[in-house]
Amino acid sequence: MSTRHDVHRPLYQALLDQRLDRWLARLPEQLDQALDPKRYGDLPAWEKAVAKLPALPEPRHVALDADSVTVDCELDASRQRQCENLLRALAPWRKGPYRLGGVSIDSEWRSDWKWQRLAPHLAPLRGRRVLDVGGGNGYHAWRMTGAGAAFTLVIDPSPRFFWQFQAVRHFIGEADQGRTHFLPVGIEAVPENLAAFDTVFSMGVLYHRPSPLEHLLQLKAALRPGGELVLETLVVRGDATTVLLPGERYAAMPNVYFLPSSAALTGWLERCGFENVRVVDEADTRLDEQRATDWMTFQSLADFLDPRDPSLTREGYPAPRRAVIIANRPG
Repeated sequence: MSTRHDVHRPLYQALLDQRLDRWLARLPEQLDQALDPKRYGDLPAWEKAVAKLPALPEPRHVALDADSVTVDCELDASRQRQCENLLRALAPWRKGPYRLGGVSIDSEWRSDWKWQRLAPHLAPLRGRRVLDVGGGNGYHAWRMTGAGAAFTLVIDPSPRFFWQFQAVRHFIGEADQGRTHFLPVGIEAVPENLAAFDTVFSMGVLYHRPSPLEHLLQLKAALRPGGELVLETLVVRGDATTVLLPGERYAAMPNVYFLPSSAALTGWLERCGFENVRVVDEADTRLDEQRATDWMTFQSLADFLDPRDPSLTREGYPAPRRAVIIANRPG
């Protein structure tokens, strides 16, 4: 990973191997725009931190099917300290946990808990082509590959998450047989009517979209006929007519638009032409699932709730509650 070209080469090869020619043709422009240092002043520092990660000794033992995405190898104290300092230069780490060369990254989200809730309900991922929309630094994508996916692509427009992913890639090396990739773009960059993926995940994205039905249709267009959508988002309690439209902020987050009940969201999916729609999990977000840590030192969920009534956000809305809904594009 000494040059940016070296970082991108596997992605070009993967799209070629997957015969995603329409996307491949757009890739140079998408990468140039997404990783333009003029748009992100910290980007050169993140790139430099990843480039400085030391070579790792063999053997290394990689576990992509454990709660912590783990790479065990024998690093002396000096190199382990170097790794920790460079990984901290990429903070805040929102998704995880990871254990990389003896360095434990305690991320803001216990993303493993979300995976535990949804994994039993998925169509088996073995051999499938998977798209993870808004996948953050790629924690869940590594778990998807660990579950047997043949090709896993994360898309997320954050360049920080891109370089966090590349840092994890440095540790994992080729242990995943080159099956896991990251493109720093949003869903709008996916070619229209691609119909290429067996499973599409959209987790923590829908409530940031001012046109939620448009997002659902974009996800549907990326799926092959019969493919499976895994949708995880904020919801509220209520019936099929219940939708909350918050004000300027919700739980201190800007750009939060529509929070439907799971029943209303089921209706949206059916209106968009999905079938076999089912709610497989719904629960309030716990304070020990999203919290500030040594690797994410900013405010987190506890700071965004009403201190007198934790069932409410500090703006007075119902506290965060999340649902996982699975549906299929008709075959």
